[in-house]
Amino acid sequence: MTRDAIPGRPLAVAATVTVIAVVVVLPLAAVAWAAHGIAPERLFAIITAPRTLAAFRLTFGAALAASLIDAVLGFAIAWVLTGATFPGRGWIDAIVDMPFALPTAVTGITLAALYGPHGWIGGFLAAHGIHVAYTPLGVGLALAFVGLPFVVRTVQPALADLPEELTEAARGLGASWFTVARRVTIPLALPAVATGFALALARTLGEYGSVVFIAGNFPGRTEIVPLLVITHLEEYDQAGAAAIATVMLVVSLGLVLAINALQRRMVVARAAT
Repeated sequence: MTRDAIPGRPLAVAATVTVIAVVVVLPLAAVAWAAHGIAPERLFAIITAPRTLAAFRLTFGAALAASLIDAVLGFAIAWVLTGATFPGRGWIDAIVDMPFALPTAVTGITLAALYGPHGWIGGFLAAHGIHVAYTPLGVGLALAFVGLPFVVRTVQPALADLPEELTEAARGLGASWFTVARRVTIPLALPAVATGFALALARTLGEYGSVVFIAGNFPGRTEIVPLLVITHLEEYDQAGAAAIATVMLVVSLGLVLAINALQRRMVVARAAT
């Protein structure tokens, strides 16, 4: 009989499965079960209502766009913080974590004050015909703000662990910094970027507090899915809220699983080469 090298592993596995079942699986199953008793005709009517479709388009479109922007900016910020030493680096490194520490309502109020029609930045942009607050652009801005740290903190360790001899060999062969980044750094860091993108996307899909203040919440224009769910609950339409939440749950889970599968394929392909 082979002994487990790690004592207590069965107990740890059992505890882990129990916690995940109670904290994650059961609440998600309860949401799906709440929509179970809805007649198919009403379920289809709720999901395909113009207001609901508009909320889905805005939520998923803004979350995807914001996460893509975060993937690019997060990689650049992580690259600078990992490979460069300059005055104020510690402050910038700490500021990256501010979206983690700030309550989402505070974030929303701050963004609305800055980018509103009379805000410091929003007033200047409005004078040039660019309106941020109470538009889909404001929704995307809020989502990009809350998702950026997920990319930076995921990519940063991956860049720190890159073999220095690869970049040194490339420079020794006469490659420019751009060529080194394109042929060495970016391909090796791509799995971490994909993971950060997935985390940011999963986080922004359910964001509410930082968006509700800057969005304006106009039905059909700047209303996000979490707010629509709350609206149904306030109208005592629990079935409608459960139906929309279930669709959100299924789509979000499918996106995360698809991105994680893509990341694993990228890791395997990189290891094979």
